[in-house]
Amino acid sequence: MRAIRSALDQTRPVEEIIIIDDGSTDGTGERLAAEFGDRIIQVRQANAGVSAARNRGMAMARGRYLALLDSDDEWLPEKTERQVAWLEAHPGFGMVLCDVERIDIERKPIDRFRRREVIQEDGWVLGSVLQNPALAPVSAMFRREVFADVGGFDESLATAEDLDFHLRVAAHWPIGVIDEVLARAIRGHDGLSSLSRTYDDYTRVIERAVAAAGDKVPADVGQRALAAAYLRNARGAVFENRFGDARRWIRTAQKTSANPDIRREARAMRVLALKRRVLNLFRRHP
Repeated sequence: MRAIRSALDQTRPVEEIIIIDDGSTDGTGERLAAEFGDRIIQVRQANAGVSAARNRGMAMARGRYLALLDSDDEWLPEKTERQVAWLEAHPGFGMVLCDVERIDIERKPIDRFRRREVIQEDGWVLGSVLQNPALAPVSAMFRREVFADVGGFDESLATAEDLDFHLRVAAHWPIGVIDEVLARAIRGHDGLSSLSRTYDDYTRVIERAVAAAGDKVPADVGQRALAAAYLRNARGAVFENRFGDARRWIRTAQKTSANPDIRREARAMRVLALKRRVLNLFRRHP
């Protein structure tokens, strides 16, 4: 309910609010209809996942600009006004992002997701985004042409679909940032990002993006992005006590890139894995 109210409370009225009910069984549709009536367009579908729901909503939308809002997130009142104004002032850009205040389930602030930490200058940012493709969908507004050009979210991905979308947009359109908090997103609840498959999906997304980038980014930039993805997997494997998998990912990262930062991180990861393995042995045999 809060998400929809935040869309209705925008200083620039939202022309169309499309709700995709992805197979809920708790009476959500009836409650939404009772509270919001014809101010929203509500479509129910059998459960098909977040990507399918987003894609269906975007395909139905008729406006010049598209924005995403998951049920547990919210927009601050000036979000659409500020982002529409930015896109109209930058006609060659496909998407604009904003900072996001991340909060816990009790709505207490956790941190600020700062887009300038990765996208330091507006424009063609694929090289930067490859190093850290994190995307909070609630932060984005993009032109209808972007959806027509790059397509929607990859429905074959259980996780990392937002990263994949971010990278495909960055490969085809300039991206900009409004360096202000214009949205809030809840963190700390169990969701798709908690699935162990996240590691495999993340790697698949980065490998595919690097392969598709071709000469749009220097070879060493792509190699560094791949190696960083492999080390991310290694870190996850270490903390899940899968030390054989961790060693495999570390070796793969070292073979992929000779970048000094990657080499240092790989060595640190080996030390961390060894420490945790020894600690586990002491716990089993005190």
